[in-house]
Amino acid sequence: MAEPVLRFYFDFSCPYAYIASTQIETLAERAGASLDPRPMLLGGVFQARSTPQNLSEVLSPAKARHNLADMNRQAARAGVQLTMHPKHPMRTVEALRALLVVGPPFMPLAHALYRAYWVDGVDLTTRAGLGEVLAGAGHDADAVLAKIDDPAIKQALRERTDEAIAAEVFGAPTCVVETEAGTELIWGADRLDRVERRLCEASGRTPRTRELPAPEHIHAPIDVFFDYSSPFSYLGCHRAERLFGERARWRPMLLGAVFQAVGMDNVPLFTMSEAKRQHTARDLELQALECGAPYKFPSRFPMRTILPLRVTLAAEAERSAEGRRLIHAIYRAYWADDRDIADPAVVAAICDEQGFDGEALVAAASEQPVKHALFASTQAAIDAGVFGAPTFVVDRPAGPELFWGADRIDYALEAAAG
Repeated sequence: MAEPVLRFYFDFSCPYAYIASTQIETLAERAGASLDPRPMLLGGVFQARSTPQNLSEVLSPAKARHNLADMNRQAARAGVQLTMHPKHPMRTVEALRALLVVGPPFMPLAHALYRAYWVDGVDLTTRAGLGEVLAGAGHDADAVLAKIDDPAIKQALRERTDEAIAAEVFGAPTCVVETEAGTELIWGADRLDRVERRLCEASGRTPRTRELPAPEHIHAPIDVFFDYSSPFSYLGCHRAERLFGERARWRPMLLGAVFQAVGMDNVPLFTMSEAKRQHTARDLELQALECGAPYKFPSRFPMRTILPLRVTLAAEAERSAEGRRLIHAIYRAYWADDRDIADPAVVAAICDEQGFDGEALVAAASEQPVKHALFASTQAAIDAGVFGAPTFVVDRPAGPELFWGADRIDYALEAAAG
């Protein structure tokens, strides 16, 4: 069996790439893989994908606050220190060129440069700052700095960035797993567990697993804000039923109204670059497979979900196990069976299948009390800082903590269990 290879694409300007860099070598060693670090200029990748150079400037305030909190949670989970540099994002082209001047193995100096940026607050855009890091790492700073403007070094960085673009990289960190079974691109510091599983499958080793708290250890209330229109919400709610069940408060909301309130595009999937959209589609399939949820992207998308959301509230489905079965049945109808859940007849039939009076619930959905209930639940989501679905809000003694995304439910569970 050939040894699997782990290509690791990175740039110093990304905090998530920094977090991943602190784990990538031990991960490769555990999984019996050969690590191939690939420095690239992330700004060049963004330019090729028409991605804004400073992503934080285009985020809604609510999403920006969450991203900062999520970044710190990921760092804490990895056991590493992270401090946001006052000049972030900094130009890292000179640091990347210095790395190429020194040459492989890249990771020893890469660790020093990452620490300078994300722990010590060194200004890597200055020769003094860069020289300080080089000298501290045991290199002749003057000799290295004298070569970073060499045309051959500049060309080498361009070629490495172009190679990343050709490999469908759209962000950092990106791992490309090469095994006898094929090649798979996996993006994000929060997908390193998947990277390890793929490598271990190829090398015949056992991947690490993280033990999650049992539902009976949940001590803090959890609000699950959801809308049937999101595939991520479908998968998140599928997992939430098993992890939280009746210990959660299930909160239907109209996601389009939330997007409008926080200034986001109505269909975020449509705003992604083609490379990121393809990766996201594949990631959804893998998340569904990993959590055992039947999944097929529907022929009707986006879907108007105001009727099934109102029916959910009319049935008081969020208040009982029987009601939650209706919630999951509506999700499956759309995201597994490709049924039109905007059609009153379809929604009534789903309700009937779950033992409810579908005709009565569809009729109640047009009445003012139910309309107001959906408006109030949506406003509660906005007031809580929700900007997408699914969102899990854990009401901890120190204050509410918000977790966005199907892939953050583990974090929410750990927070709720203290």
